[in-house]
Amino acid sequence: MKKEIIIAGYGGQGVLSMGKILAYAGLMEGKEVSWMPAYGPEQRGGTANVTVILSDEAISSPILSEFDIAIVLNQASLYKFEGKVKPGGTLIFDPNGIMDRPTRTDIDIYSIPATETAVEMRNAKAFNMLVLGGLLKVVPMLDIDNVLKGLRKTLPERHHHLIPMNEEALHRGMDIIERNQ
Repeated sequence: MKKEIIIAGYGGQGVLSMGKILAYAGLMEGKEVSWMPAYGPEQRGGTANVTVILSDEAISSPILSEFDIAIVLNQASLYKFEGKVKPGGTLIFDPNGIMDRPTRTDIDIYSIPATETAVEMRNAKAFNMLVLGGLLKVVPMLDIDNVLKGLRKTLPERHHHLIPMNEEALHRGMDIIERNQ
């Protein structure tokens, strides 16, 4: 198994954290892992993306030009990465703020109303875990228990009281993701 993933959106959406959680969960499952963040000087509100590779075999390079999975959380990221999903791959997007929807017919496209659901949950910080839950529903590449261990590892100890809310968001994300085609 090898999954090459790009997660892209605005700084502050938890993009880099999602990637780090996936990477830690992969390590806990004995996988080879690459985590490569990229963000502008704005970090909060600027564009951010992270490339994650999970593999059963050695990873030759963390630099990718195509992806098995793209999670795009704003219009600029959709424009940039929709064309870089391999045929047969998966694209997941939050429809909030995306006017021009994905148009490819050779990939699986899913929408997840994470922004709307985070508002319903009265917790904007649940956004990235909702998206992560949706990803793991459509591409079950990691065990949920290891994802929660990855969350525990990446979340500062002073915020561990938020783990139950994040776990709820992870499961809720699995319920709200929808196939678009």
